[in-house]
Amino acid sequence: MHWGEHLEFVAEAGPGDFIFVPPYVPHQEINASTDEPLECVLVRSDNEAVVVNLNIDPVETPEEVYWVDPIHKHPHDQDH
Repeated sequence: MHWGEHLEFVAEAGPGDFIFVPPYVPHQEINASTDEPLECVLVRSDNEAVVVNLNIDPVETPEEVYWVDPIHKHPHDQDH
């Protein structure tokens, strides 16, 4: 997890860990592993899905990741 006005703080969570992010704190969930998928549960305190994409230079180059499962195929595997 990166957080802070410039995403300058970092915390790593493992199985059973909990990270609390106060409201309106800029943050970014990332996968710190290069060889294992990220599995996590994100919980919000109310039913309002508030997401504000911020214009912050990333700490690291973002990787394009696709949601792939039996229903959602990888774009390169789509039948045309």
